[in-house]
Amino acid sequence: MLELNRQTQPADHRRLTTSIAHSDAEILEAQRLRYKVFAEEMGASLPSASEGIDRDIFDNYCEHLLVRESTENKVVGTYRILSPDQAEKIGGYYSQTEFDMTRLLHLSDSMVEVGRSCVHWDYRDGATITQLWSGLAQYMQQHRHEYLIGCASISMADGGHVAASIYRKLHRLYAAPVEYSVFPRCPLPLHALNQFLDAPVPPLLKGYLRLGAYICGEPAWDPEFNTADLFILLPMSRMSSRYAKHFLKA
Repeated sequence: MLELNRQTQPADHRRLTTSIAHSDAEILEAQRLRYKVFAEEMGASLPSASEGIDRDIFDNYCEHLLVRESTENKVVGTYRILSPDQAEKIGGYYSQTEFDMTRLLHLSDSMVEVGRSCVHWDYRDGATITQLWSGLAQYMQQHRHEYLIGCASISMADGGHVAASIYRKLHRLYAAPVEYSVFPRCPLPLHALNQFLDAPVPPLLKGYLRLGAYICGEPAWDPEFNTADLFILLPMSRMSSRYAKHFLKA
């Protein structure tokens, strides 16, 4: 299991630490944060909402990356990580519930899935994001995995016009080679949406693309979270040396 002890001292003197959850209690902290962000803030309809947590069947097979604010001892950011061997145990990746990934399955021995990324609204700054990215980069390096996959979500609060516009703007620049294409099981109806809005790219998606990620196909609609999800593939060999040095430094 990964051991992390990176720390950041932001301008307001918060002390952030990064680690992998080692107990059910720590995983529960992550699930409560996910509920606050996804259900309370974004309005997602979650099966576990009555418990005040976000939980699904994949959680027991994942490692949970935590960013903790030490002064108040609370989890303020999280990612969950599904390794290749654990994906095999559960029968596939979460992304396969949204996309046909047939063309990528030959990479599955070295393909790690990340998801359920969220940060508490009081801590959405560069320091917290850096902690999450650094933790992921160290995990990939330590375990020598070659590919990072996941779904980058775009809100559909406006009915999907922003998501369609962002996809139109980005896919020409960041489209994956055809052999890496995936196909949404519940496609966003791009033809029925305005694709010409001047919409800002969400920070997480922008971060993936800066690191060297591909967009592997058209967006899927996730009705539970009411988001349009773009499938992202990041070969670690494409990560620019500038970002690699930043995130992999000791």
